Amino acid sequence: MSTDADAVPVAVAPAKRPPINKYAFACALLASMNSVLLGYDISVMSGAQLFMKEDLKITDTQIEILAGIISIYSLLGSLMAGLTSDWLGRRYTMVLAAAIFFTGALLMGLAPNYAFLMAGRFVAGIGVGYALMIAPVYTAEVAPTSSRGFLTTFPEVFNNFGILLGYVSNFAFARLPVHLSWRAMFLVGAVPPVFLGFAVLAMPESPRWLVMRGRIEDARRVLLRTSDSPEEAEERLLDIKKVVGIPADATDADDVVAIVRANETARGQGVWKELLINPSRPVRRMLVAGLGLMFIQQATGVDCVVMYSPRVFEKAGMKNRTNSLGASMAVGACKTFFIPIATLLLDRVGRRPLLLASGGGMAIFLFTLATSLLMLDRRPESEAKALGAVSIVAMLSFVASFASGLGPVAWVYCSEIYPLRLRAQAAAIGTGLNRLMGGATTMSFLSLSEAITIAGSFYLYACVAAAGWVFMYFFLPETMGQSLEDTGKLFGKDMDDGDTDDGGVVHHERKRSTELITQQ
Repeated sequence: MSTDADAVPVAVAPAKRPPINKYAFACALLASMNSVLLGYDISVMSGAQLFMKEDLKITDTQIEILAGIISIYSLLGSLMAGLTSDWLGRRYTMVLAAAIFFTGALLMGLAPNYAFLMAGRFVAGIGVGYALMIAPVYTAEVAPTSSRGFLTTFPEVFNNFGILLGYVSNFAFARLPVHLSWRAMFLVGAVPPVFLGFAVLAMPESPRWLVMRGRIEDARRVLLRTSDSPEEAEERLLDIKKVVGIPADATDADDVVAIVRANETARGQGVWKELLINPSRPVRRMLVAGLGLMFIQQATGVDCVVMYSPRVFEKAGMKNRTNSLGASMAVGACKTFFIPIATLLLDRVGRRPLLLASGGGMAIFLFTLATSLLMLDRRPESEAKALGAVSIVAMLSFVASFASGLGPVAWVYCSEIYPLRLRAQAAAIGTGLNRLMGGATTMSFLSLSEAITIAGSFYLYACVAAAGWVFMYFFLPETMGQSLEDTGKLFGKDMDDGDTDDGGVVHHERKRSTELITQQ
């Protein structure tokens, strides 16, 4: 028989919301700027491909592969970032991401042929994977509970700002000679990483990573600056120590010994085993929720709309290349301007309401877009203008629905739900799946459209969005108001039960740490 103690706790927002911590805000801002790189690279390809095809004499299939392959490459980058972030730290991983993307942008802009261009896409993809994985993890670990949702949306905000910049670059360089236009679009992308790499060095390291490395006093100093009060800082530190396995009554010197030695046996293969081979029931539920959300976010075809928007606008009746590139900027503007809705509401109404409203809107607008494009092929030319307008409005509405919910909230949610010991690797797996699906959709869009028409493709994405809404309704608990150390309770874990704590990890590490301290 269940009791009140067994019940899953209900997330409750703070009764009186404290002002945003300015230091945490600045850290989240700098970290999230790395996401500009991903957005820029996705959208700039939408216009560059038109000139690249003409200049390099390549086929639609080659364009399709080139456009989507960066998502596959970024999968490798995100998996590597999970290891690097635990080894070098969250901060230096972001510097590495900027350096890699800078190199990739130069290679793409100076590419003399298709093979060299593909090599540049590979390097840039590794950098994108790094940036995509590490920014939300760092932000979630620095942010205080009261504003974690707000601050963790920043990576998606800057991702969408990067998309807008990519479209602006397309439009700005479209009038250059064909052999220069697409090169200029890529080379401009090498500028932001230079500034970002240096800016990140001014940030502190994640307090959770510092604790994992045994640097307790350094972690305390960061927490004092990023928490709403000294009391909250101490509480956050105790929570982190508890999850890692440090006894609460141990001295700082003992803490250092315990954490370093406990983690020596805890890192490496044990983490992957706990995640993929023998996960506990709570960890398995976390993986289902996190990976399912990452799958849905990309399987609804949002990257196809971003990357092939000029072609969709052309299908809707906008034949002039310059006009279609100009209209594509509306897609970037729509994504950028609707993101603040999720940013402002995340810590007020919660994650679930935004996800469900967004998913429902996406399904409706995708169905409307598909229907209007289908009717364009079957109605006389006199009715084409009105149907074209409906198509454009539906596409922009789909983008707005995505940007105001599923786009940013998915990253926030997945950065919150995993326990500290598994967080970097679990986030890397989720990011890898996200990029794999992004690559699969963008690399198959032109071929899929040839086989079942563009309208048929969007009908398929509409069905995925509808199925995703059902999944989110039944599998995603609310995480608003929970500390990062307590979100595990939402998946059936009782923090007071040593057998189930983080799948048994905390109990094991706490016991191991106590033994080590005793030996000292």
